[in-house]
Amino acid sequence: MIAHHALRRLLSLPALALATAVLIGSIATTASGGPTSPTQTRADAPVNVTVLAPRRGDIAGKESKGFFVDLALSYPSIASSGADFQLTGPGAHQNQAPFPGAFAAGVDEKLPGLIVLVSTSTIGARQAQNLANLFNLTGFTNQKTNEIWDTWLVGAAAFGRNVRSVLRVAVAADKNGDGIYNDAPAVVPDVNRDDRINAADLKAFGVASNIAAVPFEIRD
Repeated sequence: MIAHHALRRLLSLPALALATAVLIGSIATTASGGPTSPTQTRADAPVNVTVLAPRRGDIAGKESKGFFVDLALSYPSIASSGADFQLTGPGAHQNQAPFPGAFAAGVDEKLPGLIVLVSTSTIGARQAQNLANLFNLTGFTNQKTNEIWDTWLVGAAAFGRNVRSVLRVAVAADKNGDGIYNDAPAVVPDVNRDDRINAADLKAFGVASNIAAVPFEIRD
């Protein structure tokens, strides 16, 4: 709740109207339920990923869009996250004060280790496409636990209509050894060539976190 108070102060600035919607979604999803599954936590992983929304079995969206992907990530340190502030969106909302950020599929320069996959994606490399750079709002929730929250308001029906889907989220391993988790791929390789991108492919690429997998539905 402290984090949301801080975000409300942020949104008192002449910022994007988008951020207000994102904040409301974060409050609603957090109030209505916690992590999607206790199995998301792996004690031996340096980074922990928790999906706040969607939850397992949710029927999300209207007109197959307008749903939230809301994440909490805890790192060994804030510095190791490589993270920065972000308040962005499509079109004219990109790269605007007070916290400019790019907006396109691929690696998010504001949280450069994050990997987000949606099994029914129609964007770019589809299910292999990292969608992390579509997130709108990134902030520092709790320095005591090195926790960062990241939120995406899905603005287009680009992930299937009236379909069952699976969200997968992880943080890439420190592959270049610089002490920062900033090595996410733009596209996750299909290592076993089975035409499905799943936990096996993420593990083969290398991750520093648990792999959160959330089955849900996208509906009109």
